[in-house]
Amino acid sequence: MAAPAQPCAFINARLVDPESGYDGLGSLVVSQGVIADVIQGPQFDNPSTDLRIIDCNGAMLAPGLIDLRVKTGEPGAETKETLKSAARAAAAGGVTSIVVQPDTDPAVDDPAMVDFILRRARDIELVHVYPAGAATKGLGGERMAELGLMRDAGAVYFTDADHSIVNSKVLQRILTYAKGFGALVSHRPADPWLSAGAAVTSGEFAGRMGLPGVPTAAERIMLERDLALVELTGGRLLVDQVTCADALDALARAKAKGLSVFASVSINHLCFNTLDIGDYRTFYKLTPPLRSEDDRQAVIEALASGLIDVVVSAHAPAPAEDKRLPFDEAAPGAVGLETLLPALLGLYHDGRLPLLDLMRTVTLAPAQLLGLSAGRLSAGAPADLVLCDLGAPVIIDADKLISKSKNSPFDGRRLQGQVLMTLVDGRVVHQTLP
Repeated sequence: MAAPAQPCAFINARLVDPESGYDGLGSLVVSQGVIADVIQGPQFDNPSTDLRIIDCNGAMLAPGLIDLRVKTGEPGAETKETLKSAARAAAAGGVTSIVVQPDTDPAVDDPAMVDFILRRARDIELVHVYPAGAATKGLGGERMAELGLMRDAGAVYFTDADHSIVNSKVLQRILTYAKGFGALVSHRPADPWLSAGAAVTSGEFAGRMGLPGVPTAAERIMLERDLALVELTGGRLLVDQVTCADALDALARAKAKGLSVFASVSINHLCFNTLDIGDYRTFYKLTPPLRSEDDRQAVIEALASGLIDVVVSAHAPAPAEDKRLPFDEAAPGAVGLETLLPALLGLYHDGRLPLLDLMRTVTLAPAQLLGLSAGRLSAGAPADLVLCDLGAPVIIDADKLISKSKNSPFDGRRLQGQVLMTLVDGRVVHQTLP
């Protein structure tokens, strides 16, 4: 990484720190790439003439976001997204750490590929990039990948991304082996036979539109199996993108038993329902597909209660030629790095979640899952920070997004929360302040 910038002090900020529970006026000093001091309250006595003073004028200063689920096209499909374009998009969105998925070409299923991702990230020198390693060789679901060696090389968790591991014996082995070194396994709960060929969630809307559907039971069925395997093995599981009310009871029972089970939800499933597809708008074709409004409300309540731990962007770039197709033929997925924070803040502006609780889901909670020292405002922590004007309107124009692909379901939407500055290890990697 490049050398840290000049020491600076952020004053008159609204400090939001999920670790300490503080949400109020304060100041923060950054030096040598770390947080040197945190002052809660309005007073700030400048101890040094060497400090650059940044007046935040009441804007929120919080830990930088940590996004656990980001797809890129590198290696193999750089026209969709490169690691550099994803890192630039992340910085613009206040995201200071991203975990890139292993479903590339070739797949990230051995230590050499993990090392490739890490070396590319070091060369880019923007945000922190962490690779997730494939759970099975070639994402085939049959042979366990080299988990231990990939962990030693720098993989932060193991997953087959959008591919469900159907073979229960294989997933049992993965959970058991990963438990031996405390590794996290992430798995998408989706029954592959019920999900095959589906474009939307089953129901009246799917029937009216003539689109192939998948019932939400496909998520619940696979989740029940996954939770049984966690109970059997004692492994650590991150449920990848809970989307429906059907799955929440099983998740609650598992947590009540004290199992090491955590859950994520995508920002898309918090903000949209299946009716947003409208007249076959393919930017709303996602995997998992959008659910009913009742399901959307249920996952918001689960997030508010703490049953769901983490919010992810589920950033999945797709070029225009893959989206401008009949709905059931179009590629699923949406970009989300630049819209994650303002979209998430919609739940705060609507009074659904307190700001501290909301920010915890994209800062401290993912940091704790991965064992990172980021995600908090405390002396000695990395100076990975986002400065955001909570009330500033942001109208999303997909054509102006930094991501190479422009497939955003938020295109044309008016959100609130403009990122003014993003710092990584004390370096300014994005700035809209004069």
